[in-house]
Amino acid sequence: MRMRGVYILSFLACAAVLAHAQDPFEIHVYEYETLHPGQFSLETHLNYIGSGTKNYEGPVAPFQDQFHATVELTGGITDHISIGFMELNARRPDHSLQYAGWRVLPHFYVPEAWHWPVLAGLVTEFSFQNTIYEENSRRVEVRPILEKTFHKFQADFNPVFERALHGPGTQNGWNFEPAARIAYEATERFSPSLEYYSELGSLFDFLPLNQQVHQILPGGDLKLAKNLLWSFGVGIGTTPAGERLVYKSRFEFTFGRDH
Repeated sequence: MRMRGVYILSFLACAAVLAHAQDPFEIHVYEYETLHPGQFSLETHLNYIGSGTKNYEGPVAPFQDQFHATVELTGGITDHISIGFMELNARRPDHSLQYAGWRVLPHFYVPEAWHWPVLAGLVTEFSFQNTIYEENSRRVEVRPILEKTFHKFQADFNPVFERALHGPGTQNGWNFEPAARIAYEATERFSPSLEYYSELGSLFDFLPLNQQVHQILPGGDLKLAKNLLWSFGVGIGTTPAGERLVYKSRFEFTFGRDH
């Protein structure tokens, strides 16, 4: 009986690590956003974990009171292909701001001239991270983008597929992490929104509901200038897994051709 209890506790600990999959560096539902050649987008993601894990999970540090600062530069190659590079930084309690890794993100978009019923795109993200912030030092994420506008409402859906390329998570195969967003254009400058993020587990073997990540994030987009956007929100976890309270903020500055 004692050994059975050890096995059960070990399984639950592993499940907690696997379920803890929300990306604290970039809390963002991708939209259909093309760039022309010579056009660039500079984004800064500033996120703070108000209520998260308080103990180490393997090599991964507790997320409670962590601050994350991410810089992302994306440039247009053609009217429907662009590529982005992201630098990750984090600050833990009693530590200074630390370099946490980098990512490369090719973007592909279906031309609107094809007249699909929805706007569609695909972003593939290759991530190389410090294992103190992510148990898998290398991973890949495939993020389809589906977007539809209804009058003043805009809906975006990202059925995200993610897998580890190096680390303990490689044995789990592909994970399914769908995210969605709906926004309303209240004025030309402000759009309130509601976002949803989740992590359901391995694609063909979902975790039990109480071990899945489900988070809602009310917030909004405020256009500070013609080419400067501020997005903000508060994430609330609805299950014991993942982070229970997250504050997120993103600034997006577009420059180059036509700007």
